[in-house]
Amino acid sequence: MKSTSVVSTRRCGAARLLWPVFGACLVAAVIGYKPVVIVHGLFDSPGAFVNLMRFINQSHPGTNVSVIDLYDHSASLQPLWTQVEGFKAAIYPILKNAEEGVHFICYSQGGLICRGILSTLPNHNVHSFISLSSPQAGQYGDTDYLKYIFPQFVKSNLFHLCYTSVGQRISICNYWKDPHHSDLYVNTSDYLALLNGERAHSNSTAWKKNFLQIKKLVLIGGPDDGVITPWQSSQFGFYDDNETVVEMKNQDVYLSDMFGLKTLNARGDLYLCSMADVEHVMWHSNQTVYDYCIDKWLI
Repeated sequence: MKSTSVVSTRRCGAARLLWPVFGACLVAAVIGYKPVVIVHGLFDSPGAFVNLMRFINQSHPGTNVSVIDLYDHSASLQPLWTQVEGFKAAIYPILKNAEEGVHFICYSQGGLICRGILSTLPNHNVHSFISLSSPQAGQYGDTDYLKYIFPQFVKSNLFHLCYTSVGQRISICNYWKDPHHSDLYVNTSDYLALLNGERAHSNSTAWKKNFLQIKKLVLIGGPDDGVITPWQSSQFGFYDDNETVVEMKNQDVYLSDMFGLKTLNARGDLYLCSMADVEHVMWHSNQTVYDYCIDKWLI
């Protein structure tokens, strides 16, 4: 009897050890985690997202994660509409094969590319759109990126290049938003001004309808980013002409619901996650950011 008792105890102990593994597999099978699509940012490539993929696989075992390998490194300077069409073609088969839908995690410039995809793709099935430190309201700052791409310019005079047909062939100019030259921005921006509905166009109603098919919009950013300027742009805040930050809910694009922000908020589907002490290049590799800002939306 003693030996039987020992064997039974060992079996129970083994079962307890195996339960977390069995439980994780059971949860994955029952919930059926939706595929995740990751779109990289300026000068990035899929190799930068190893940690983020690991975080996802640890917390949501069995998730199909796709980091789209397009427009890597210097190719990320190509015009954003060009990139939107390329990424859209690569992502569409993933959407088509995911009956329950997918999640987008879109980092930095990639967040604007994802907005272009979501706005121009009818009947998409993207559930969570997670915008990870992306200049959603535009960019205006003397950063290392600016000095590297345009060494002869500073933020105060870059509009001379960006607000031309030549400048609009460079991705960063597609979302350069000089608060001191708003009219030039609205009239010449071939990308952000159209996405935001700041310049009227014939597709605005359709684009808004398409964008509002998402179930959740998650806007992640923080004060120590060091690249997105102002950092509140990651949550649709931006400078006025005095370079004072105006928060999202006081922006015209929100108040007039130009592309759906106010509607998303009224639906309860707009979430902001702010985190200090995170530099721009670390958002996708920071476990705390993942745990508090991303994890719960990937179901």
